Amino acid sequence: MKEINIRKIGVILRPSTPELKESYYRLEKVFQKYNIEVLIDSISGGMIGIMGMEFDILCQNSDILVTLGGDGTLISTVRRSFKYDIPILGVYAGNLGFLADVQLDELDDFVEKLSIGNYRVDERAILEARFTQNANEIKRYAFNDIVITRHSVSNMIHVETLVDSKAFNTYHGDGVIVSTPTGSTAYNLSAGGPVLFPLTNVFALTPICPHSLTQRPVVLPGEFSIEMKTPMEKALVIIDGQDKHELDEGQSIHIKLASSKVRLIHKNEFNYFDVLKEKLGWGA
Repeated sequence: MKEINIRKIGVILRPSTPELKESYYRLEKVFQKYNIEVLIDSISGGMIGIMGMEFDILCQNSDILVTLGGDGTLISTVRRSFKYDIPILGVYAGNLGFLADVQLDELDDFVEKLSIGNYRVDERAILEARFTQNANEIKRYAFNDIVITRHSVSNMIHVETLVDSKAFNTYHGDGVIVSTPTGSTAYNLSAGGPVLFPLTNVFALTPICPHSLTQRPVVLPGEFSIEMKTPMEKALVIIDGQDKHELDEGQSIHIKLASSKVRLIHKNEFNYFDVLKEKLGWGA
C-alpha cells in the first residue's frame, strides 16, 4: 500500500456531544505538533463553537479523515465520504470499538508513527444498493448492513431473493440482513449470523426470525449481486441503522459489493481477533 502524505486532516466529531470540545483541542494540539494542519467539518465545529468547513469541501481538502467518537461516528463518516476515496482514522472517545482502535491518551505516540509511515491501511468491503424512489434511481452505501424488514409489525414479510438474476430463496419472517464482513459483528451477529473476517470479499444473508427453521444464514462471494423484492407488501430498507427508505409492493432493491473499498488506518499491532475476544468475551 502506497504511503499517504499526511499534511491536512479533516475531523468529524460524534454528533450531539459538545463535551468533546476539550478532546478536540487535545487532538488538534497533537496533530499540529507534527506539522499537520487540522480542519473540522461545519456541523462538528458548530457543536463546539468554532468555525468549520462544509463536509464535501473538507473531504476535498484533507489527506485523511479522523473521527472522534465511536464506531457509529466512523460508519457515518465512511458512508458520507466514500465517493472521495479518502482513508479514515478512528479515535475513540469512550469504550474500545470494533473499528476505532486508537484512544486519545495514545494519540501522540500514534501520530508520531503516522508521520513516519509506521501504520497500516486495511481495505474493507462496502455494500452498494440501488432502488427507485419517485421515478429517480437512488444509490446508497452501507458499511455494516442493509436490512429489508416488514413495514408493519403486525405482518410477516416475504422477501424474494435472486442471486445473479437467478431465483435463490424466498424468506418468510421479520426480514433479511445483508451484511458486510465489517457488519457481521453487529445486527447480523444478534440474528445468529456468522462472524466474518473483516478483510474478506464476501457478504452474508441472514434471515431475521424466520418462519421456518430451514432458513439459515448464507455467505456469498463478493462478485455476486442480489436482487430482493417483496411482491405481497411494502417493505422498509434500513441502511447501517441510520437511513430508512420505503419499498413499494413488488419493488426491487439491487445489492452488491462496491468496486472500491473503504480504507481504514490502524496501528500496525491492531489485531482483529484480540478485539473479538475482548468485545465478545471469548476465552473468558
